[in-house]
Amino acid sequence: MTKESKIISLLRYLKSPSSAALWFILAIGFAGGVIFWGGFNTALEVTNTEEFCISCHEMEDNVYEEYKETIHYSNRSGVRATCPDCHVPKKWTHKIVRKIAASKEVWGMLTGLIDTREKFTEHRRVLAEREWKRMKENDSLECRNCHNFEYMDFSEQGNRSVTMHSSALASGEKTCIDCHKGIAHELPDMKGVENW
Repeated sequence: MTKESKIISLLRYLKSPSSAALWFILAIGFAGGVIFWGGFNTALEVTNTEEFCISCHEMEDNVYEEYKETIHYSNRSGVRATCPDCHVPKKWTHKIVRKIAASKEVWGMLTGLIDTREKFTEHRRVLAEREWKRMKENDSLECRNCHNFEYMDFSEQGNRSVTMHSSALASGEKTCIDCHKGIAHELPDMKGVENW
């Protein structure tokens, strides 16, 4: 069989009814995949906004009110860290894992576990410990999105901060969350919390 006859044979096959059905199925699958991915990515981005985070009163009435009183909300430089900046990793795979884990918080809202200030306060320690553990395990990754150890100006820091940053952090023994618990939210009862 010559090269030309092979090409002609292939073109006949591609024009056949069975091949047309295959092309149609592939086209529908491709279009469906693009639509699904676009919708999924759009939904993911919508859930990465401060507006989404405080859309339930549990967050708006509790932690958001506390956060508005911190330097992460308002400061002299005008740089503001929003909820997703501190609670959602930037890398896609880590972001998906975090979103799945965050479904526990949505479940708490849906079931009424934390739907009042009293219930939220009662569960604050468990919620905080879960977040501290996550941040400890990822070496305070979200903090490091903005705060880079290499760019710290030790001459602008107090003596205690210089000592801690230059020894504990540099050696890798500690991470941001070890010392900066409560940086943006009220602390629960800290009795028994390690290193506190």
